[in-house]
Amino acid sequence: MGERLYNGIELNDEWPPRNIPADRNQAMRVPYLERKPEVIDIDLGRQLFVDDFLVANTNLTFHYHQPVKCPMNPLFFPEKPWEISELYGPTCIPKCGGIWYDDLDGLFKMWYLSSYTGNEAYAISKDGLHWERPELDIVPGTNLLFPEGSIRPDSGTAWIDFECENPEQRYKLLIREVDTVMHKQGSRGARMMTSRDGIHWSKPVLTSDMDDRSTMFKNRFRGKWIQSIRGYLGTIGRCRYYWEHSDFLASGNWSNPPFWACADCFDQGNELNAQLYNLDANSYESLMVGFYQIFRGPENHVGQATGQPKLTELVLATSRDGFHWHRPDRRSFIGANRRPGFWDNGYVEATGGILLVVGDELWIYYSAYGGDETCANMPDWCRDGMYSNGAVGLAKLRRDGFASLHSSWHGGYVRTRNVRFSGGHFFVNANTVGTRLTVAVMDESGKIIPGFEHENCTGFLGNSVKAPIAWKTADLATLAGRVVQFDIRLNRGDLYAFWVSQRSTGESGGYLAAGGPGYKNACDK
Repeated sequence: MGERLYNGIELNDEWPPRNIPADRNQAMRVPYLERKPEVIDIDLGRQLFVDDFLVANTNLTFHYHQPVKCPMNPLFFPEKPWEISELYGPTCIPKCGGIWYDDLDGLFKMWYLSSYTGNEAYAISKDGLHWERPELDIVPGTNLLFPEGSIRPDSGTAWIDFECENPEQRYKLLIREVDTVMHKQGSRGARMMTSRDGIHWSKPVLTSDMDDRSTMFKNRFRGKWIQSIRGYLGTIGRCRYYWEHSDFLASGNWSNPPFWACADCFDQGNELNAQLYNLDANSYESLMVGFYQIFRGPENHVGQATGQPKLTELVLATSRDGFHWHRPDRRSFIGANRRPGFWDNGYVEATGGILLVVGDELWIYYSAYGGDETCANMPDWCRDGMYSNGAVGLAKLRRDGFASLHSSWHGGYVRTRNVRFSGGHFFVNANTVGTRLTVAVMDESGKIIPGFEHENCTGFLGNSVKAPIAWKTADLATLAGRVVQFDIRLNRGDLYAFWVSQRSTGESGGYLAAGGPGYKNACDK
């Protein structure tokens, strides 16, 4: 076997694998769920119940949850002259950028597409809800990041690299321009740039060829930059190829990248078979959280003829190795309104950074388009109504709240597989619905360790995203480094996650995607 991950998963010698079948009739197999580690290390991050990776035995059921859209939506929409251009569709969307919380100055920051394929721009916010366009020194009187006419973004990603040791490269940017520009340059590569302040960017380095709507992200668990490369295959349409490298700029240089992912027979289309339009992700707590942007139809020429946006929606995906994706719930995690006249009529897209942690909530920003039927059949597709009136929305979810183990009867329990930790403070994210949750600790043979019985557990009654669990006459720290199992009993309610912290205040040590107020370097430390 190859590299051993933080959670005990061992990767194959050949990594990334090249044995993924390009077959939309089959769901992606997830090897780490088929061959689980003998012992799971749980020191890094909250342990989320999004799959049965942690579960040895249970009579609880998995429930998958969906976020609630903010009633203030859209939070950010075209209103400046350079966002409502006569040359391009009126648009303010971070599909070519991202939304992050920057702990260096305590601001939410947005890099976004200003008018459809017109330019890249920058906005800031103190609360993540009300956004300002700071005047920059690049195009006087505007918040544009590049001289007018110098770049035409079509896809890409903006990223804050919290681990970067070189302050000149803390901010990373990938921009893939429109095909007409690419063809004139004789290349279909994207531009990769770095920055000290997220405003003034380095001379671009060109990547290998990629199709439109290609993006990138960082797998912080492995220290790898991942290129999510758009491709097309005759049998499955839009799909994804994969490339990784520990150096950001070097990650853009590839040859024969392996096939990665596509929509499958469980994804629902509309007027055509579903296709994978994009795949973005970020590191959250102890796993990767991603969004499959599922294209449901119709094809572009239909939207161009009507001025209505195509239908793409976001479907939740999680991964514990950064390559194979678990997708048991194929409902739209963030869907479109699909009604003309509404701001989120269609074309829902993920945002670089994926999600932020704000208090007890996950904030998930996304793009959507209203369309414009008065601009149907425009000769220039960039001005077509299908790509008009793009804006930014926000959806909110309970922290760790992607999925839970749900109990609705007396005697509900879950027993974990063999785990190992170095901390001494046990926590759960749970809603117990009027009953007390208790925990017992067992040795690897399943025998309860004296002092750690359910009857000796203080337990938890209530609803909290960080509830401490203790034992009256025993100290969990005495079991640090030992292989154990946790037996958690819950008669009613939902269990979202558990973890063992080094501190009584409950920090998990996990990654927090695009960050949030109160956290340094987007880590819970």
